[in-house]
Amino acid sequence: MSGTQASARPIEKVNLTEKLELFHEYWSPKIVGELNDSYVKLVKLKGEFVWHFHEHEDELFLVLKGRLLMKFHNREVRIEEGEFIIVPRGVEHLPVAEEEVHVVLLELKTTLNTGNIQNERTLRQLEKL
Repeated sequence: MSGTQASARPIEKVNLTEKLELFHEYWSPKIVGELNDSYVKLVKLKGEFVWHFHEHEDELFLVLKGRLLMKFHNREVRIEEGEFIIVPRGVEHLPVAEEEVHVVLLELKTTLNTGNIQNERTLRQLEKL
């Protein structure tokens, strides 16, 4: 096999601004790419989510627009535009967005948005853009 063999997926660039214009709902991640066993997701946040953790997955939150407050039981971290935070598996956290925030998530394909919590905000099937 050579290094020039065709991929099963087409190689395409993704314009995050254009993808973000395609949806308006909050707390509803959209899949915009696949990387190995992970999804690249876009999500708009506003308000407070739910306390939760992910037993088997770390989560990366990259803030594109706005300011995200990530609450932990022992501290709070503000993530500004152009910054990211990695929440390790097993760490309970609460994302809070006082104003609309646009975020890129990098998560394993098995990651549920509400982690260990099952409620009306749990999304089992995510839309691909």
